[in-house]
Amino acid sequence: MTQHGGEEVAMADAQTTEVRWLDAGEQASWRAFLRGTRLLEEALDRALRAHGTQLSEYEILSMLSEAPEQRLRMSELAAMVVQSRSRLTHTAGRLEDRGWVSRESCLADKRGVELVLTPAGVGVIDEMAKVHVQSVRDNLVDILTPAQFRAIGDAMTIVRDHLDPEGRSGR
Repeated sequence: MTQHGGEEVAMADAQTTEVRWLDAGEQASWRAFLRGTRLLEEALDRALRAHGTQLSEYEILSMLSEAPEQRLRMSELAAMVVQSRSRLTHTAGRLEDRGWVSRESCLADKRGVELVLTPAGVGVIDEMAKVHVQSVRDNLVDILTPAQFRAIGDAMTIVRDHLDPEGRSGR
């Protein structure tokens, strides 16, 4: 125990509990996961660069294209694409500069801000989607068996639900 501001505060159990280190197989799988996901993200980014965009920007445009009236509240969109509100604001600014989105008052309450896909954004998302889907196929889906790809989806669903039990990032 330690004193803090006149109150006793319990120290984290981590100091008294032994760490369960990864065994060799777990370590190999963990590192393969880390490196594989980073390399995959780089490959997906590279494919989209020809359209002057990157994966994080494409994901925002994609979410907007699938949303009712092609608009989403900024806070909801930030949760969906797992970005801080500040990062989303900066990314939205870049997309706005290109004319692909605009920021507007929320239709429902006028207090919040929604990001809206513009007609120019609709035009570019169609071409980008073809490039993106082909890259996903070339670098992930088509190099795995259907069972392996489903297993990745099943495993990441468990991770997502564990880390986001309220479902803010979408289901």
